[in-house]
Amino acid sequence: MTADVWLSIPPDTIEGLPEGPNYRFWDGADEFPADPADCVYYVVPYMKPTEVGVRPLPELSGVQVVQTLSAGIDTLEPGLKHLRPGVRVCNARGVHEASTAELALTLILASLRGVPDFVRAQGNGEWLGGFRPALADKNVLIVGYGAIGSAIEDRLVPFEVARVARVARSERTTARGPVHPLTDLPTLLPEADVVVLVTPLTGATRGLVGAEFLARMKDGALLVNVSRGPVVDTKALLAEVESGRITAALDVTDPEPLPREHPLWHAPGVLISPHVGGPTSAFLPRAKRLLVDQLTRFVNREPLRNVILTTGATGV
Repeated sequence: MTADVWLSIPPDTIEGLPEGPNYRFWDGADEFPADPADCVYYVVPYMKPTEVGVRPLPELSGVQVVQTLSAGIDTLEPGLKHLRPGVRVCNARGVHEASTAELALTLILASLRGVPDFVRAQGNGEWLGGFRPALADKNVLIVGYGAIGSAIEDRLVPFEVARVARVARSERTTARGPVHPLTDLPTLLPEADVVVLVTPLTGATRGLVGAEFLARMKDGALLVNVSRGPVVDTKALLAEVESGRITAALDVTDPEPLPREHPLWHAPGVLISPHVGGPTSAFLPRAKRLLVDQLTRFVNREPLRNVILTTGATGV
């Protein structure tokens, strides 16, 4: 058996890859680059449909590591049952923090300051003045305080927000203050002017933002979703934004891509970007550095970074 590494970035464009493995390029093409049974390290193609990324999994009989280039591994979950026990599944922590945090801040500022209204008015030659909400002095609630959530807070601080509250799966303390558990959401939501969703999609977070969650948000609050579409109940969100009680800025939706005729496109107070938190000029340099570091560790039999789960060890 040979030791193949399947890369979704052309290997000849990545400087510093360790010697030893045979590097194969596969970005989701119909034909595999080699026998899947020889692949020991599989890098999942980035920004491809779920069915593309999971297609090789039943045939990767010798794989030891499955590496995503996304912050989450939810798109892999349907295929994990095909992997033998002991396979390490790693995410791309360190790759997407900067670009996703940039977009979160962009969506917040654009929504609060009315930039979409200005763009529409510009097309009509209309001078649309008046007062708009500022980010300064607002209370912001970050739901999902991991690496990206922390990066969002880094960028909020210079804007003189009044308070940042943090929520994650488990309670802990950081240098900036406490991180509350999800069970504290009912008491935190009514105080937040801006609620930013950056939680991974899991069984516990699917549909987390439903009618009850939204009803606890204060009148005039802004909901920002840069996590995954199914974290939000779309029907419940539509009811709230169509009433004009809250507004929303969404980089992800459910369904996704959003169909042309979907009412979210035209709902009042809703700004939609087409899932562009990760794919920026910051992606490739960071992704390449991650792969070089991970593969160097793999070849040298050193502990890998970003291991989210090991198949068979967690009931997968």
